[in-house]
Amino acid sequence: MSSKTTSLQQGLLSAMNSLRSKITTNEYKNYLLGTIFYKYLSDNMLYNVWDLLITTDETNVTLDKAQQLYEKNVGMEALINELRLSLGYVIEPAYTYTSILNSINNHTFKITQLEETFAKLENSDSEFMGLFTGYNLYSKELGETPKKRTDTIAEILQAIGKIELVKTPGDSLGDAYEYLISQFASESSKKAGEFYTPQPVSELLTRLTLVNKDYSSGMTVYDPTLGSGSLLLNFKKYSTAHSRITYYGQEVNTFTYKLAKMNLILHNIEPACRQISNKDTLDRDWFIESPNTFDAVVMNPPYSLKWSANKDFLNDPRFAPYGVLPPKSKADYAFLLDGYYHLKDSGVMSIVLPHGVLFRGGAEGKIRQQLLEKGAIDAVIGLPANLFYSTGIPTVIIVLKKYKQNRDVMFIDASKGFEKVRTQNKLREEDIENILAAYTARQDIKKYAHMAKFEEIKENDFNLNIPRYVDTFVEEPPVDVQKLVADMTNITKEEEKTTAGIKNSLSELVGTNPQGQQTINELKKACEVIQKG
Repeated sequence: MSSKTTSLQQGLLSAMNSLRSKITTNEYKNYLLGTIFYKYLSDNMLYNVWDLLITTDETNVTLDKAQQLYEKNVGMEALINELRLSLGYVIEPAYTYTSILNSINNHTFKITQLEETFAKLENSDSEFMGLFTGYNLYSKELGETPKKRTDTIAEILQAIGKIELVKTPGDSLGDAYEYLISQFASESSKKAGEFYTPQPVSELLTRLTLVNKDYSSGMTVYDPTLGSGSLLLNFKKYSTAHSRITYYGQEVNTFTYKLAKMNLILHNIEPACRQISNKDTLDRDWFIESPNTFDAVVMNPPYSLKWSANKDFLNDPRFAPYGVLPPKSKADYAFLLDGYYHLKDSGVMSIVLPHGVLFRGGAEGKIRQQLLEKGAIDAVIGLPANLFYSTGIPTVIIVLKKYKQNRDVMFIDASKGFEKVRTQNKLREEDIENILAAYTARQDIKKYAHMAKFEEIKENDFNLNIPRYVDTFVEEPPVDVQKLVADMTNITKEEEKTTAGIKNSLSELVGTNPQGQQTINELKKACEVIQKG
């Protein structure tokens, strides 16, 4: 990562640190992430104003200069129209981040200014609707009195105000924003960590869907449990499509949906290339007018979530072919089948789930058997425990395809490949490369990988528990009996030598009174008993 990005990260972390003592992690992420997004929109617009009005190659442009230029020319209808056309929004001069920072420095800042700013931004473009609703400007978490709340908000704005967000190379802002999201996930409660998939796991899930694929002409990707959008954004890094990717996603949690939308915007994903929805993936399948099959599907759904399992779902094309529904108590296979349904015939899907999906019986066993019989399951990869912020349990990646040449399954036990970073385990780059190499080679690797034929899986009653296929048992080294006897003999001799020394020392002692002499005599008898064995 570049030094500019590192500096940006440091600035964001500094702003985060300034709030730690005031409000809880769960709360201040709403303010910090929303502030970053607002500043980016404002600064981006001001720099565009400068570029549109100044034709000379002046490199010493500042936000204050751009603000002054904007205030002088805000009456130009052509300027406002061009901003709205190119950016999709316009912020009035009095509501820019720079203007509000100036009011803070002039000691005239009022919270109502920011309230009006967010309202105007949300109404300026449907893309921004509801993005700032979690930014509670009047929360008592910010301070007991209106003045204390105003001071806290001003401190947040000043901390972020020191950072250059727009003139950063490539995706450095988006990457720094992603990094900040990961910091919030790691510091928040288990439940709060559900919106973020650690970057190494995201990378692995993405790259598994790209093995032997060439998407240089473009591709579509879908995440039915979108979270913060980190999984989808990896395709920009690792696919051959680069700028020719269309991102689709669905997220039930409203705050997390907003986070994903901000994340995609800050990674410079054009509106036409991102279609995300704030809905429940299982209860309401989304795709009506949009494409409903994708080149790649990636998922890290909430594990063993309860769902309705209403019998009407037996008529839903996502679940109908299997004749049974996943149990109400565990929606794991419901998420899997939803993603698999939306996969193109030529596509690849990767999903993280708990190990129970490999061997549980009942309806899940019937679904698993049908998937295996049609050759849908391509690989089963066991991951280390404690990789995720939301749970410490070991998990498994299942790779699925619509059409394969055979029904064999590649098993990989990668549970031992990780490094411990404070309280979390983390996949290293070498661990990811080892998994990808084994998946691509599709050959047996002792204690690590096994290519199982369909007949072998059938003999195991369609149980996919990894230890049935990859033997990781390590035998204890044989015991050297002669060395053990020699060690015991040496220990006995040392004991005898020590006891004799103690007995010799006791023989020289004389008690100064009857009680002391009695104690010495008892110690001598104890030594004689030890010597006799």
